[in-house]
Amino acid sequence: MNGDVLLRPARPSLRERFDNISSSKAFPYLLSIPLVLVLWGFIVSPMLQTAGISADGNGAAANYGEFLNPDGVAMRAMLTSIGIALASVLCCGAVGTAMAFLLTKFNFPGRRLIEAIILIPAALPPLIGAVAFQMLYSNIGIVPRWLQSIFGADAPVLAATGIVGVLVVHTFTMYPFFYLAVSAALAGMDTSTEEAASNLGAGRFRVFRTVTMPMLTPALVSGSLIVFMVSMASYTAPLLFNVDSMMTMQIVLNRTNGNLPMSATYSSMLAIISLVFLLGMRWYEGRRSYRSASKGVANHRREVRSPLGRWMALTGSVVATVVLLAPVATIALVAFSERGSWTSQIIPSAYTFDNFVELFTDDRTFQPIANSLMMSAVATVGSIIIGVLAAYLTRRYRFLGRGLLDLAVMLPWALPGTVVAVNLISAFSQANAFSLGNVLVGTFWILPLAYFVRFMPLVFRSTNASLAQMDPALEEAARSLGSGWLRTSRTVTLPVIYRGILAGALLAFVNSVGEFVASVLIYTKATQPMSVAINNQLYAFNMGTAAAYGMLQVLLIFIIMLVSRRLESRQANAGRKS
Repeated sequence: MNGDVLLRPARPSLRERFDNISSSKAFPYLLSIPLVLVLWGFIVSPMLQTAGISADGNGAAANYGEFLNPDGVAMRAMLTSIGIALASVLCCGAVGTAMAFLLTKFNFPGRRLIEAIILIPAALPPLIGAVAFQMLYSNIGIVPRWLQSIFGADAPVLAATGIVGVLVVHTFTMYPFFYLAVSAALAGMDTSTEEAASNLGAGRFRVFRTVTMPMLTPALVSGSLIVFMVSMASYTAPLLFNVDSMMTMQIVLNRTNGNLPMSATYSSMLAIISLVFLLGMRWYEGRRSYRSASKGVANHRREVRSPLGRWMALTGSVVATVVLLAPVATIALVAFSERGSWTSQIIPSAYTFDNFVELFTDDRTFQPIANSLMMSAVATVGSIIIGVLAAYLTRRYRFLGRGLLDLAVMLPWALPGTVVAVNLISAFSQANAFSLGNVLVGTFWILPLAYFVRFMPLVFRSTNASLAQMDPALEEAARSLGSGWLRTSRTVTLPVIYRGILAGALLAFVNSVGEFVASVLIYTKATQPMSVAINNQLYAFNMGTAAAYGMLQVLLIFIIMLVSRRLESRQANAGRKS
């Protein structure tokens, strides 16, 4: 052998082999395997199992035939739900669009104050918002009782009850969908097109009808579809204002009465209606657009100069401020009231700190707080892992099935909470592979799973937006200098998009803490979250304790909204600098 040493090539390290795989065309498919398994096991498969259960009992023909019976409960519930949703669209559209025009087009006394508080309704959890309006405007509310005392009437005056009460709650809590969409469209609109139409002799109404409205059509349609979907999924307002003939209420009633097949039937029909509107929104946003070809004058506010106009604007600003702050102020007022001090009085007659002290000193009242924080944290961790992975795949790679994957990730956003709960009950009331051979219904883990399914799209959307602002050339430059996929992701991608991830995670966490619609169907005494505790305290007439829980949720949401806005502004500044 002449003493020669045969040199064998060194085996590539695990990292080198992974980097080689990451550069292959099969990498996005390998990366999507865990994502597909999670989406199938916890979102798609439970939906299909719910559809299967809806055929049990009396059979699919009998269950779904209820919706074709014009005199049946199911048909009445479906028509009522659709009617309330359409009415909510009209009311929210009128309020949100009017507020967007006023704050975007005009400068008047009090405008900055209204802009600062215009989105307060978006910060209220659905249950807390409905409770606040019940305390303000229902038969037992502060405003009707106050009017009754002024006019000396025998009954509360202008009390919002039944469907009217539901519409009042929907209008107040959902108009921000229209406001945000329309104000963004108006802010980006080129006013030279309107000025050109005016110079050609068109009157203000004609300019509005032929120029402004067509440019706002995408924003109006987007707001309409979102409000319609959220209204169809509404449960807390119908519950508190005693409107039983809605699909969400029937889902809970049938589930409570042990009729799971009919509950599944309602869930399937509600999911179909919601998905049709989701697909309609995606189709319209993808195929319809109104763009201005000019590059003229940017939007500017018109100063209100007449004394009468300024006086009216100031008065309207004060009224709007009172109306917007009233729900939060009402919850705070009741939170400090003594138990039993608010019966026939207009407002509570005695106040105390005991309600807040009780929350943190009594194990029975503190446990729901601990449960909510713990379960929300678990759900948020899962949302970060799956949401970031899904956003990276769909934004950075082009592969077969990418559009279907994107749709599957956003699918839970179109599903009402009651539908998500029934889907999970259908899938995990017995052991299967995705529950690791365990029955999850009745355990701690079913609630974090519900929160994960419902709010993971928030992390996905926020991360997707951050990736869209990041130039892929940064990652390509790192790889061209020899950095592998893992190192590039850790040292380049994540540091740039972490604010978007964190903002989405904070929103997912705070929404999980306030979630009620799915929780009420799947909680147990040991796993009772804060939102269900609020509802139970209301039914026990412990208004002060319920409001104290609500104030904790409101404070947490305001803190997280401030942090999220700060992160978004920093990310926007970083994007402009880059």
